[in-house]
Amino acid sequence: MMKSFPWSLLYCASLLLSDVLGTYHLNAGDPHLIAAQSYAQTRNNGRPPLRTLNPAKTDSQCRSRPLDLVFIIDSSRSVRPGEFEKVKIFLADMVDTLVVGSEATRVAVVNYASTVKIEFLLKDHFNKPDMKKAISRIEPLAAGTMTGLAIKTAVNEAFTEQSGARPRSRNISKVAIIVTDGRPQDQVEEVSATARASGIEIYAVGVDRADMRSLQLMASIPLEDHVFYVETYGVIEKLTSKFRETLCGLDPCAIGHDCEHICVNSNASYYCKCRNGYILNADKKTCSLKQVKVEVVEDPCKCEARLAFQKQTQAAIQQLTAKLADVSGRIERLENMVGRA
Repeated sequence: MMKSFPWSLLYCASLLLSDVLGTYHLNAGDPHLIAAQSYAQTRNNGRPPLRTLNPAKTDSQCRSRPLDLVFIIDSSRSVRPGEFEKVKIFLADMVDTLVVGSEATRVAVVNYASTVKIEFLLKDHFNKPDMKKAISRIEPLAAGTMTGLAIKTAVNEAFTEQSGARPRSRNISKVAIIVTDGRPQDQVEEVSATARASGIEIYAVGVDRADMRSLQLMASIPLEDHVFYVETYGVIEKLTSKFRETLCGLDPCAIGHDCEHICVNSNASYYCKCRNGYILNADKKTCSLKQVKVEVVEDPCKCEARLAFQKQTQAAIQQLTAKLADVSGRIERLENMVGRA
């Protein structure tokens, strides 16, 4: 019995490895990948979210990495007007924590209830004042809670290149943050799996009466990093610093580097540069003094007249050479004619 145990363990491990490899070799949008992500999400639904609401700790070296960020906010009937104002304050505070710009983080907002309204797109605002003004003008839609429809709309209309999302080749992270206080009135599992399979990372924020299972079905895994819960809208602002910690990227140059002169941050990595007068060595880390080549010019003060004379002389020589070749050709032809006679 003891001998068979390691073989059983090895067999299970091989099955798990083949399952993982099979999943990651599928293309985004493949129905098998969507099903696999949905299955993986279901397996993790039993794990309670472990995120706490202690926003005191945020890394001082933390800086916002470029994102295509879409907020999907619930403004159904259950969200009272005063509570919806708290959501808008949360969005404005989030904008303040980000480095916003066309080459930095782009932000869009999708508002939903029974219907879905895109308040502004990723391409609409590239500075914080305009973005916060647009947020302040958002009005609740009331009525139902069509969360699945909102996610689908975000994927099909807000995360497209036509709407301002950067192309996949740019490797800019695509992030959706869903804020809701109720239970979806439509299906969210499949549409969320499709969104995740397309490369969108989903964070789900539940407030008060929010259905925890629905949050888990929507969010990316691991769930403890992507599911948040607050008891009331009154404390939702406390999530701002927590999201700053979650969404930021650490500056590798601040953490430590082995560049002799200058460290240049390049998103998740870095490269080295040298100060003026130095060149980077083959190891791409150290620098050497730049060697200045001294060229000796025999006559650096050639005047225009001399240059003109040289050009005229060269032209005359070329003409004489051409005439000589012509005369030589004629003599050769005459000799041939005399020889035949």
